[in-house]
Amino acid sequence: MSASKLPPPVRVGSWSEKWPPKPTWNAQNVPDLAGKVFLCTGGSAGIGRETCRVLVDHNAKVYLASRSEAKARAAIDDICKSTGKTDIHFLQIDLADLVSVRKAAEEYMSKEQELHVLINNGGLLYAPGIGPVTAQGYDVQFGVNTLGHYFLTMLLMPTLLRTAKGEVSGTPCPVRIVAVSSDAHEMTAPKHGIVWESLEKGDTALRARKKLTGTRLYGQSKLGMVLISSELARRYGDQGIIAISLHPGGVKSELMRNVHPIIAWIVEKTRQYPVSLGSVTSLYAATSDEALEMNGEYLTSWARRQVPSKHAYNKDMAERLWKWCEEQVSGC
Repeated sequence: MSASKLPPPVRVGSWSEKWPPKPTWNAQNVPDLAGKVFLCTGGSAGIGRETCRVLVDHNAKVYLASRSEAKARAAIDDICKSTGKTDIHFLQIDLADLVSVRKAAEEYMSKEQELHVLINNGGLLYAPGIGPVTAQGYDVQFGVNTLGHYFLTMLLMPTLLRTAKGEVSGTPCPVRIVAVSSDAHEMTAPKHGIVWESLEKGDTALRARKKLTGTRLYGQSKLGMVLISSELARRYGDQGIIAISLHPGGVKSELMRNVHPIIAWIVEKTRQYPVSLGSVTSLYAATSDEALEMNGEYLTSWARRQVPSKHAYNKDMAERLWKWCEEQVSGC
């Protein structure tokens, strides 16, 4: 990982993270993105949709990746109408199915030789109960939020590295991988970080997940995203890859669709913000010059550097998780 010229980040207090001050950076600060190609998962709704809209509005070529083609087409039509621009394209992906993830990556690579920014934004929340499993039998939250995004990232890594080296354009440039995690990586993750037996398949893993509850499993999956992002920074930082994870803030989105209506209502009334604010941190990580010095870091609302949980700094845990993910996708 290349050394940052910035001073170390300082801890943003819990109160400030949940009720952040007015942003000092917003979508109007996004530079002209002409000639840049972006891929954003979960782009058909919420933060992903707004992120795609701003990117297209600033002249980027965008691939909106989503499981639902109908929702994606509706989002694309809306983005085209609101921006007056049309360089946005649908990419079918189901992060809960590793076969679908491979197919999506192959489709992208059949169309593009470069990828400047990968935004792993798609997410799934099942709380407080235990959700279903993925097509390959993993906990659905970890399967979608962590494993699916890991696999997509690694399948696209040759393209990302080729872009960083300037093999196609002739001009080397930093390439970014942005992981939209959550403050849940600290607030609701298991006490000891990753409960390894809960990641496996079968009855033993199911019993472990039931003990944790859906809320803990969600926090664990978001911790997984931070750990993988940190490991990406360590492994590929010297090859032009900038990996940043982040908490987007308490935003009104479809993420709460699987939560009990009463809980969702309480959360919405107490601290949920519009998606226009929720996309700020993703856009900052994906487009700002300042973020180029933040490889391996974790940001919080709204585009502020933050010190993540103690587990997020655990290199041994990150390496073990990387190896586990590597083993699970082998042969897929």
